[in-house]
Formats: sequence, structure tokens, C-alpha cells
Amino acid sequence: MSGLELHHEFHGLSFPPTKNLFKNLPNSSEEVFEELLNIDGLRLERIVSTGQSTPEGEWYDQDQAEWVLLLSGEALLRFEDEPEARALKPGDYVLIEPHVRHRVESTGKDQPTIWLALHYGGPHAPREDLPNIDNST
Repeated sequence: MSGLELHHEFHGLSFPPTKNLFKNLPNSSEEVFEELLNIDGLRLERIVSTGQSTPEGEWYDQDQAEWVLLLSGEALLRFEDEPEARALKPGDYVLIEPHVRHRVESTGKDQPTIWLALHYGGPHAPREDLPNIDNST
């Protein structure tokens, strides 16, 4: 099956198409941001990077919180108040609170780096009732 969307129909009702985050990757020398969902203060996007980085001396400083998950590839993510960049690999995720200055130092050039980013309003304290995830690896 090709990268076509799959439409589902049942008893005359039409359901949204099935899509795949790893299909239909852009063939671009630019970083590509694709909005997947925008509803009730939540914005979900797929970001495809192919060797891009934040321009030297520039920092992201966003009004909304961003939860970002690295799905494939590799990246170095740097926070202004940390001495070294964090090396991200597939499966790694991080919550970036509003106005926490950060930048992408680099993304892999050999294969696309695919991110899933959820943007939402306002600061949110970590919940103590969630399981502890060891991020030391």
C-alpha cells in the first residue's frame, strides 16, 4: 500500500483517515513543521529535521509549554541554563515550560529526525502521582 490515506466508512458514516507519522516525509533541505491537530488550546505537530539547527546565538522563548518526543533520528537539545546539550535518541521526551530558553544544537544528517511536539498554554507542575521514569540512560 502506498502513502495514501485510508478512509473508513461504516453504515454510511465516514470516519477520519488513518495516517502514519513515518510516511510522506517531506523531501526538503528545510526543517518542516506540519500541524496535525489544533483544538482547545492544544496544538500537535510533526517536525521533520534533516541536519538543521537553531541559528547560532538564537534561542526559542515560547509563550506556551511544549512537550516534545523524538520519534526517530538524533538531536542535541540545549537549554540556556544548562552547561551542555542533551543528546536525544528515539523515545526520549522532555517538557519545556513556557519561557524556558532552548535551542536545537544539531539534528542527524544521515536520516530524518522526526519529532512530535505538543504545545499547550501555561506552566504545569510535574505530577507526583505519575510513575518515576529513569532518564539516566
